[in-house]
Amino acid sequence: MELSRVEVKRALISVYDKSGVGQFAERLVAAGVEIVSSGGTAVALSVAGIPVIPVSEVTGAPEILGGRVKTLHPKIHGGILARGDDEGDLADLEENGITPFQLVVVSLYPFRETLATPGVSESEIIEKIDIGGPTMVRAAAKNHRYVGVVTSSGQYERVARAVEGGGLDDELRRELAAEAFFHTAAYDAAIVGWIGGDRVLPLRRVSELRYGENPHQPASIYLEEGAEPWWAGANQHQGKEMSFNNYVDAEAAWRLACERPGSVAIVKHTNPCGAAYGADLAETFERAWACDPLSAFGGVIGVNGKLDEEIAGSISSRFVEVVVCAGVTEKALEILAAKPNLRLIEAAPPGKADPDMRRIESGLLIQARDAGGGEEWEVVSDRQPTDQEREELGFAWTVAMHTKSNAVVVVKDGAAVGVGAGDQSRVGAAERAVIRAGDRAAGGVAASDGFFPFRDGLDVLAGAGVSAVAEPGGSRNDQELIEAANEQGVTLLLTGRRHFRH
Repeated sequence: MELSRVEVKRALISVYDKSGVGQFAERLVAAGVEIVSSGGTAVALSVAGIPVIPVSEVTGAPEILGGRVKTLHPKIHGGILARGDDEGDLADLEENGITPFQLVVVSLYPFRETLATPGVSESEIIEKIDIGGPTMVRAAAKNHRYVGVVTSSGQYERVARAVEGGGLDDELRRELAAEAFFHTAAYDAAIVGWIGGDRVLPLRRVSELRYGENPHQPASIYLEEGAEPWWAGANQHQGKEMSFNNYVDAEAAWRLACERPGSVAIVKHTNPCGAAYGADLAETFERAWACDPLSAFGGVIGVNGKLDEEIAGSISSRFVEVVVCAGVTEKALEILAAKPNLRLIEAAPPGKADPDMRRIESGLLIQARDAGGGEEWEVVSDRQPTDQEREELGFAWTVAMHTKSNAVVVVKDGAAVGVGAGDQSRVGAAERAVIRAGDRAAGGVAASDGFFPFRDGLDVLAGAGVSAVAEPGGSRNDQELIEAANEQGVTLLLTGRRHFRH
């Protein structure tokens, strides 16, 4: 027997989050629904003047163990799990004096929120592991052919309208059940992550994308349950819908720009093709763009500061896909509105974003995300770096950390002037960097994300006029590198840590 619509005559409500539940219950009662409720929910509804039958009255048993056991009873779960067209189930209900439910409304104990509370004790965390709630939710979701299940106050309006309209149709009950199973799975994943030390990642699809990296590839964007990434809370002021490639490049540009206040990063295919820092954002943008204007065409820009009319004017004169910034003035909005296809996004700084995941066939490679810090820089050459060289080596090192390996970055006067990215050889990355830098390499500094296995890469940089180089060290030829640096009067610093990025 196929049921197209289930009329709701009896509802079980047991919610930790009571926001909006009173108004929701009022609408159910007005539609002729009998309400059974437990613990604090029953009290809250009664105080609000809403007729409610306590769970203990239904079960004939009091709540025990400080509320740990209240709904775990055959008269509750029999009423949820009974199949409305099964003669055996109906006979069992009659024999045991059980009345069926057609709607179950549950919000779980706030386990994640409790876990995130500073100074919380283990016993407090354990008490926020809900048992009865998930059991009721899963029971109702399993029996969705006959029962609707609500797990969020955001579902109240739609469900109330359906009840008032005659009942819950098949499509709605199935959607509610799918959300309920995801809800309990994500809840359990959070508990596993805490008690087992394993990282379990429940991911929710939040939207489909127009396509993936190429038009023939379907794509979607998923959000880790409970997470609040910069992109989910960002404000897109204008422009077309973000594409797969836009998201990837925007993440890369925004993370690099946010490494240092007053920074501008320009990214193409996840690699920096321009980066600079300074007090004047408009001037900083111009210096970042000057690194590699050809590659910057159609790129994605991260601006760690507030866009004003001056920088907006500079951006509007170029072809740019996306701009992510910390803020934007009204005048800048007016200027950029003339470029309606430009995606302009105002966002909070990116978070830690652990873990870093890469898909392989039938599995995932998972690692902690690479971050700067922890390096132990050592000057191993005769020549010592100047203060300015030290500062700019730090910036070059940061840019190299955000660049695909093999990576070598040349910086001068607070701006990247040459980026060698994704080369299969270390010397090749150095050659690319100095070719892009041209005459600007003279007097600049350079950083390499991995060690130089031979002196040839260092020779390329020194030959272009680079005065100081930072690299991890650790090659069996380190002494040869040190001798080469001294021979050419170049400062050489070993960082003690590499930053490969594949």
